[in-house]
Amino acid sequence: MAKKKSKQSNSNTIALNKKARHNYNLTDKFEGGMSLQGWEVKSIRTGKVNISDCFVMVKDGEAYLVGSEILPLNAASSHVVCDPTRDRKLLLNRRELDRLIGAVERDGYSLIATAMYWKQCWVKLEFYLGKGKKSHDKRADIKDREWSIDKGRIMKNKNLGK
Repeated sequence: MAKKKSKQSNSNTIALNKKARHNYNLTDKFEGGMSLQGWEVKSIRTGKVNISDCFVMVKDGEAYLVGSEILPLNAASSHVVCDPTRDRKLLLNRRELDRLIGAVERDGYSLIATAMYWKQCWVKLEFYLGKGKKSHDKRADIKDREWSIDKGRIMKNKNLGK
């Protein structure tokens, strides 16, 4: 007897911020849990999340995810007030928070969210310390990327000719 294949994907990724690497020079990676309400977890399971324009803000010694959008389900309870763009608290160690506060306030770094994913049964946010790129930096990165592609093509054709 054949088993039925489930339609769920094996990927733990919920949402990605693809523009982050293009707009910022990312340096140090951090991972934090999120304090979520029940309706938010249900919406995340269905994939109704957008983190493309969000960032992490440090306020009063705590880290918050600002600008993320979790759309409520149509079948959500009527007694629950759903705010899709509320600030969500990140769960980090005191040592990590102190390091982030120092980097943001003294060194002028930004905290950019790059991915949201499942880790066992918890929702985790991956974010980086980063500084914004200027337009000439972006052009230089594009030029380097295109040159590496062309170089690979040249080397491939050179090796095939022997």
